[in-house]
Amino acid sequence: MLHAAETREQARGDLIDSWDRDRQASPDSSRIILTHTNAEVRELNEAARDRMRAAGDLGEDVRVTVERGERRFASGDRVMFLQNERSLGVKNGTLGTIEAVSTQSMTVRTDDGRSVAFDLKDYDRIDHGYAATIHKAQGMTVDRTHVLATPGMDAHGSYVALSRHRDGMDLHYGRDDFGDRDRLARTLSRDRAKDMASDYEPAQAYAERRGIRFRERVAEIVRKVVPEKVRERIGGMFDGLHLPATPTDKAVPGTGEVKGPEKERADPEAALRKARTDALVRHARASDAIMEAKRQGLTPSAEQRRELGAARDAFDKVRPHGWQDAEAAYSKDNGLAREAGTGRIGRTIRALQLETEIRTGRDADAGISPNSRADRFIERWQKLGQTSQRQYEAGDMSGYKSTRRAMGDMANSLQRDPQLESLLANRKRELGIAFDSGRRLGDEIAFHAGIDLGRGRGIGI
Repeated sequence: MLHAAETREQARGDLIDSWDRDRQASPDSSRIILTHTNAEVRELNEAARDRMRAAGDLGEDVRVTVERGERRFASGDRVMFLQNERSLGVKNGTLGTIEAVSTQSMTVRTDDGRSVAFDLKDYDRIDHGYAATIHKAQGMTVDRTHVLATPGMDAHGSYVALSRHRDGMDLHYGRDDFGDRDRLARTLSRDRAKDMASDYEPAQAYAERRGIRFRERVAEIVRKVVPEKVRERIGGMFDGLHLPATPTDKAVPGTGEVKGPEKERADPEAALRKARTDALVRHARASDAIMEAKRQGLTPSAEQRRELGAARDAFDKVRPHGWQDAEAAYSKDNGLAREAGTGRIGRTIRALQLETEIRTGRDADAGISPNSRADRFIERWQKLGQTSQRQYEAGDMSGYKSTRRAMGDMANSLQRDPQLESLLANRKRELGIAFDSGRRLGDEIAFHAGIDLGRGRGIGI
């Protein structure tokens, strides 16, 4: 949607009002504010943070010095990582929420569900993450975006800013920057010199690989944003642009808008997300049917087994190894399958991501040196321990139990890996072992972490 205000200052305030309503109405959705300059980003970050503070959603402020200068951070703050750091598993542009912060360290829950702890003396490339420059948003995808248009934008920046969302986008501007919507549309669609456009080469290359030309895509977006009467007055701006149409697309009479399945086919990413969700729900229902039969002391029927096999195949096509990771999660929390089968997939997705991380960690370990494998084991063990502690303190007992089961799996795995067990025996303190009880290492680390080494059972067909 397009929102006009008399001044940029008023547009900024309207944007923050819209962002605040959006976050309170849909707290589980992801969102970002985008604009062209670092100065505007700073203003928007402060304004958004003031709303968070007024709503009581932030903890006590802690003043710290980071790479960009002095900042105030608090638990609950949204932050953005500004530099790739492999040891933390973060990239330039990774978003997250602060779980704990002091003058020396910070713990952040990233949007993919991982808990990342670090000392600020080792990593200080971090800033508030309510707003970001358009350039920084390349490669980012969120549920909703709120964009503040300024005169420095062009077709390249507009493509990035207006295509970061899955579900919705609001574009705000001030009439003191753009006298009317005609000028706004011309600015958003203009070409710039190559030295300016080069800032967006990664996004442009990605778009071109998918058969998208920048000005065509921006023209298409502007057509949706700008009212028809205005588009008619500036029609010459789009002369010569022939936007491809798929033969199956059907427009709603009188609107030109594509609806239903045709819209999904026109957006392959949305179609893939829907296919993954459908596959997850189908597999969860099939898994729950098998487990329910076993709980009742019955033998699963041939039809139930066939459906589970078909559901596994369908899941594997849209997410390789997805069904294995899901069943590993269900073996640790039987209620997840029934919950996901009803369409409530939030907890299941988080559990599946944890299982994926554990599995891919094992796969990565297979190709590295023994000492590096030991480093990876210790790092994962420590991170899971920190995660479980925070989940317990927050009262998230379901997440806490799931994480503890994952730690139990790690401890059990040492019984099948004597080489790794031997290497870790000399690093017990890093695993939280203060004294030697004479147990085998897997039993030892589980005992010191207070974990009962019960073995989970899979669906087993």
